[in-house]
Amino acid sequence: MKYCMECGAKLEERFLENEGMIPYCPACQAFRFPVFSTAVSMIVLSPGRDRVLLIKQYGRPAYILVAGYINKGEDAEHAVRREVREEMGLTVGQLHYNRSEYFPNTNTLMLNFTCVAEEDCLDGMTAEVDEAAWYPIEEARRRIKPDSLAQRFLEDWVRAGQN
Repeated sequence: MKYCMECGAKLEERFLENEGMIPYCPACQAFRFPVFSTAVSMIVLSPGRDRVLLIKQYGRPAYILVAGYINKGEDAEHAVRREVREEMGLTVGQLHYNRSEYFPNTNTLMLNFTCVAEEDCLDGMTAEVDEAAWYPIEEARRRIKPDSLAQRFLEDWVRAGQN
């Protein structure tokens, strides 16, 4: 962040006790903490917990996980359920938080969850998704976009023992 989000003045770094060097607006006389988006990413499991849902979106050729932004005033758990319902037409029951990672490409803090779909029919998929399929876990690991955040989330989940 180089400019103040309130007035547009160029920010300078200033020391703030117990925080370190923080962007400061000399015009507003206020510290400006970094601003970023927050989103959820989901390892959606089939009802039998033996398959993972992978999707393709936006004309891209690679498989990724279902994901979406958290709306203002919404908690992450609600966003998980809403995004899976909006994109795939699926209802998820049980969910578990896995971990987070900052994604610099979109200035987004991604919160990864595992959730279990109550059904595995993909007839409710919306136009937001180009293609979707359930894959056995090992097959999903082979098909997911290499060197991606989605792959790191899936691999970490597998290493953690598939909660």
